[in-house]
Amino acid sequence: MEENTARASYHIVTGEGNGEITEKKSRFIAGVFPVHSAAEAEARIQETRKHFWDARHHCYAYALGARRETTRCSDDGEPSGTAGKPILEVLTGADLTDTLIIVTRYFGGVLLGTGGLVRAYTRAAQAGLSAASQAEMVYGNKITIDIGYPSVTPIQRYLREHDLIASDIKYEETVHVEVYIISSDIENFCADIRQLTDGRAELSQGEASFFPKPVPS
Repeated sequence: MEENTARASYHIVTGEGNGEITEKKSRFIAGVFPVHSAAEAEARIQETRKHFWDARHHCYAYALGARRETTRCSDDGEPSGTAGKPILEVLTGADLTDTLIIVTRYFGGVLLGTGGLVRAYTRAAQAGLSAASQAEMVYGNKITIDIGYPSVTPIQRYLREHDLIASDIKYEETVHVEVYIISSDIENFCADIRQLTDGRAELSQGEASFFPKPVPS
């Protein structure tokens, strides 16, 4: 197996999420962001520091890459291991990457202790994450199917029955249907399409990559 297929799938956030909890008068405000580089993550962190300029702590964690090749977390002045690591564990526990979670704390005047801090930062990160939309990224290939118009209905029925969604359909002299297929399913998929069209379908396969798994509406 090639190195970049070591993980068959992973998850990302596709939109921002925000959550907040209160623990013994301290406010913990979580922001969740999709990011694609360390520079983008650091820029988001600085934006958060400026927005919540009067807060005492801005703790965070992020992961980058299909196999989380890059991870980083910060306690930002909280006792070691009580903030950044719990946030990172929430992120990795959800099998997420290309994701940044920042938890800003406004101190309420009551000390929480190490256990209380771990629980609070964990809960805040989870609250932010629950408000962020997510997608599964799967490893596969784009398959282009060129068919005649009589084959359109059978192909569409096949896609529905197998929970597959065409990423694009073009109606020209022939019909061009594009669909992403998980690598391990390609051989059976192509065989089914040829059988369904009595061998008349023309199939072409793009390079393998990670792509968002379509979710039926």
